[in-house]
Amino acid sequence: MSGGRAGVYAGKLCWAPMVRAGELPSRLLALQHGCDLVWSPEIVDKKILQTERRVVAGTPTIVEYVVPATLRGKGRQGPGECVFRTAPSLEAESRGLVFQLGSCDAELAVRAALHVVKDVSGIDLNAGCPKHFSVHSGMGAALLSTPDLLCEILEALVQRVGRPHDIPISVKIRLLPEQSATLLLVERLCKTTGISNLTVHCRTRDTRNSAPPDRSYVRQLHEVCQRHGVSLVLNGGIRSRGDYEQVCRDELQLDPTRDLGGMIAESAERNPTVFRRAGPLPWTTYVPQYIREATARGNHLGNTKYMLGRMVPGKSRFYRLFTACKTAESVEKVARELEQASEDPPESSKRPRR
Repeated sequence: MSGGRAGVYAGKLCWAPMVRAGELPSRLLALQHGCDLVWSPEIVDKKILQTERRVVAGTPTIVEYVVPATLRGKGRQGPGECVFRTAPSLEAESRGLVFQLGSCDAELAVRAALHVVKDVSGIDLNAGCPKHFSVHSGMGAALLSTPDLLCEILEALVQRVGRPHDIPISVKIRLLPEQSATLLLVERLCKTTGISNLTVHCRTRDTRNSAPPDRSYVRQLHEVCQRHGVSLVLNGGIRSRGDYEQVCRDELQLDPTRDLGGMIAESAERNPTVFRRAGPLPWTTYVPQYIREATARGNHLGNTKYMLGRMVPGKSRFYRLFTACKTAESVEKVARELEQASEDPPESSKRPRR
């Protein structure tokens, strides 16, 4: 992606930053099925700064950022902890990966961004996550209450990382309780910091994700962003590419190919093919695809099983089979059974008609 402000994210449909769900195999599968840009899970500045960059031997140039075993603490055995993995040699990942950074300190944010800048396509500051692990130390949605600090961090990232390295800097926020306050904050962010993109989750910090998103003044937010040459990505309640386009055209009367980007979270976690223009694929098709990606990229078994637990319906016998797997080889075996079962016609169709 270019570092220019306008048009970098405009009209793009994106994979949201999600803890555990946003690992390399999931991102690659989404990109293969029409996703334009993928966000990494939020990674805290101090954590990524502990890591060493390593190229994984015997793989298609997978890069890992690993905390050395010597830094893991007393009593913790085994190899270093892998914090972030990417495959910059693969075109889709190299052109479409946005690294989401958790920070509440401008200097640490800059150092963390510089640590990964050559392996990502954009840096995004998390100013929207309401979870305790993010806000308890002033990060995530807590930054909405400290706008001076938020702007300071973004300005530092733009001036010391974005411009020198020709890489876009963006920020993801939530709505404030008052519409007027949200519009004032967005005006300030777009006018003063130099960001390329603003992603707005259309719920407040205290609104549960099960509640409907508030899109009542998205057009006004869009007007503010447009005035300052900043693109806008809409997050919250979007289920698929078709749903995103319908929301843009029918509800907001905006052009999804030019005016407004979209971001999908929970639906994409369950089905990474929701980005397809032809519509999502059934789980019996994309689950074996996911397992092939996970195997090829050496994904951690625990993460693979977590994703299978999200993708495979709980009532299916394959859910129980995957849950019982203890090795990557046993996961692959169940995947082959699933593919074979999907290819076989239902028993009812095999019976001759009388």
